Amino acid sequence: MPAGVFGKTLRDQRRALAGWGAGAALTIVLMAALWPSIRDVFTPELLESYPEPMRRLFDIEAITTGAGFFNAEVFSIILPALFITYGIGRGARLVAGEEQDGTLEVVVVSPVSRARILLEKAAALAVALVALGAILFAVTALSSLAAGMDIPVGHAGIGALAMILIGVQHAFLALALGAATGRRGLAVAAAATVAGAGYLLHVVGALVESVEPWRIVSPFTQAIEEGPVSGTVPWGFAWLALSALVVLAAAVPVFDRRDLATA
Repeated sequence: MPAGVFGKTLRDQRRALAGWGAGAALTIVLMAALWPSIRDVFTPELLESYPEPMRRLFDIEAITTGAGFFNAEVFSIILPALFITYGIGRGARLVAGEEQDGTLEVVVVSPVSRARILLEKAAALAVALVALGAILFAVTALSSLAAGMDIPVGHAGIGALAMILIGVQHAFLALALGAATGRRGLAVAAAATVAGAGYLLHVVGALVESVEPWRIVSPFTQAIEEGPVSGTVPWGFAWLALSALVVLAAAVPVFDRRDLATA
């Protein structure tokens, strides 16, 4: 894909990406630093004291391992929230935000189709999230080594991939909604609502037996149910990627036909 919309979109994200990457790295480093001092605190007696639903939801029994500790403490909500927040914020900004700022006009009057503009912006957004995931992977692997957490490199990679995919899914949703409506606030609110509903379904499904069969619909269940810092690549990863592409594809013809707001 040639430079142009893709390259500019990626360059425009570099400062935000550096900041969010630093935040993810700092989170991992701080939690790894705590690991040596607390790994012996979780005795069998203490683990038994946790309610059964909580033990199932956060896989408490595995918290005495490095991977289990990371899964319960940071990969269950902190890191998914970080990737989703970054993705939604940037996704809503790339089309709807630029349209409301009046800067999108400069792009759409160029000899590049609207479909290509949207797809190149989506590609740049995905690459940014992959870069954020690469930072997470590297810091997780190095922190595990430094703190003696014994997390295999491949397992750290699967955990990072889970965060990338859940981030891309919500980012593409925000991007698609922004492209279809031209309203940044609506895109952010709708995508954030989907994220909140998905997490609620993931949690309630673990606590309420009648809701449990519906948990698989939640992106959180698809991304983190198997760990995600583990040796298992769940089928939910494929659905996260596919659903993101379907949402984006649905937005392309709408964006192509829609009258854009002018500054």
